[in-house]
Amino acid sequence: MSSISELYQSVILDHNRSPKNYRRMADGNCTANGRNPLCGDELTVWLKLDGERIEDAAFEGSGCAISRASASLMTTAVKGKTRPEAEELFDRFHRLVTGRLPGDEVASLGKLAVFSGVSAYPVRVKCASLPWHTFKAALDAPAGAARQQPIA
Repeated sequence: MSSISELYQSVILDHNRSPKNYRRMADGNCTANGRNPLCGDELTVWLKLDGERIEDAAFEGSGCAISRASASLMTTAVKGKTRPEAEELFDRFHRLVTGRLPGDEVASLGKLAVFSGVSAYPVRVKCASLPWHTFKAALDAPAGAARQQPIA
């Protein structure tokens, strides 16, 4: 295994064992639920929006290491972003995990680049994407309303 692959695997395992922002958010004003029945991943994403800015993001749920690590890194990455910035990040991440992000743009995703190898495993694309699609559903939900995210 190459040293970069080992690093990526280490980051994913660390975020799976000790996910960031893993908590129920009592003061969130947007939420959505997502699930992937193929591998059993289920999660809820909460956002606290202040106008167009994401003030806080959190998640809870169960799932595989890739899903949990993706949710952990996602909630960290979107905090402080405006809605348009977060939507652009969602698009770039989705292109990364589906193998459509040009190689010279991968580094611009920072720690999220650890998911660059996921595109080689189509079943794992759904695992990495589920938190992001659930995030997008929460972002698009009317304030105070919970949204059921379609199955990833």
